[in-house]
Amino acid sequence: MTSKNDPNPAPRYAYVGSRTTRERNSRGEGISVYAIEADGRLRLTQVFGGLVNPSFLALNSDRSRLYTVHGDGHDVSVLAVDPEHGTLSLLQTQECGGLNPVHLALDPTEQWLLVSDHLGVGRQGGALLVMPVLSDGTLGPVCQRVEMTGTPGPHRKEQPHAKPHCNVFDPNGRYVVVPDKGLDRVFVFPFVNGEIVEGATRWADTRAGAGPRHVAFHPSLSTAYVVNELDSTVTAYRFDKETGVLNPFQILSTLPDSFIGNNTGSGIAISHNGCYLYTSNRGHDSIATFAIDLLKESLSFQGTTSSMGRTPRFFTMDRKGTCFYVLNEDSDSIVVFSVDPEEGAMGTVLDTLDCASPVCLVM
Repeated sequence: MTSKNDPNPAPRYAYVGSRTTRERNSRGEGISVYAIEADGRLRLTQVFGGLVNPSFLALNSDRSRLYTVHGDGHDVSVLAVDPEHGTLSLLQTQECGGLNPVHLALDPTEQWLLVSDHLGVGRQGGALLVMPVLSDGTLGPVCQRVEMTGTPGPHRKEQPHAKPHCNVFDPNGRYVVVPDKGLDRVFVFPFVNGEIVEGATRWADTRAGAGPRHVAFHPSLSTAYVVNELDSTVTAYRFDKETGVLNPFQILSTLPDSFIGNNTGSGIAISHNGCYLYTSNRGHDSIATFAIDLLKESLSFQGTTSSMGRTPRFFTMDRKGTCFYVLNEDSDSIVVFSVDPEEGAMGTVLDTLDCASPVCLVM
């Protein structure tokens, strides 16, 4: 183990998933591995090819295993991570059923992997899947499949049926929150001893046609924030950690009022100090910044910053909160911004990397 005062700390690595198929008009090759330099810049060390649409990734806590869904497919893969060099090798590909797994997350004990199946069996509606994690980090077959229930939203193309888009554990690890883009509904499932307790499911309905996509929990407040894909808004919810109830209390646009073009919301994240929330806009091609009032828990729109590319599907921050990584899917780039961790403002561009069809980054 490396101490904080070690003059030669062990290198850290970032992993970038990409779209790879012609059907997605993609140019990616698989998962790219980058060494993270001291200043936050990224240096490519490996491209692990041969994977179809490794489009969302999750690392376990000791960074020995990397999990990926295969977008538009039926599988989840497990990769071993070399502890010294960060390089990847494939351990397993496990069938998960349905169609188009889009998100995955380990439970706090890391004994279970939960997966959002976006389209479901026969494209009839998505579901939340539970897969056991074995002692070597590989996966057992799906042991539970929970269908989403409700009335589809009004959007003829994007809301034909249930479409769960992500699954995130609350800070105490008792509940799994699942925004469903197709049903205009944010589900809350109790998760006990590796099982979703279906009879105790709760949910919060959104505006018709909002299309809730991703959720982020505040690090210290009892609040959750959901970015809505179809109407380009963000909704603030008060979260009862005992009952799992979500109560919405605010909704704001992620766009400046002068923008009249087409747009869809995508990613969402909160700064490490809990003072700022960010969402990404695909169409306006920007990152929206909101200040969080730590007393009222409400948001105020601060403005947008150009993503310096097209279609910022995903973004994240480094562990120090001083670098901001934006993945522009349709212009094949990762743009590294400086960010003031106290003021929240995105600053200068530190670096721009060529990366084909990037859609997720974990570090």
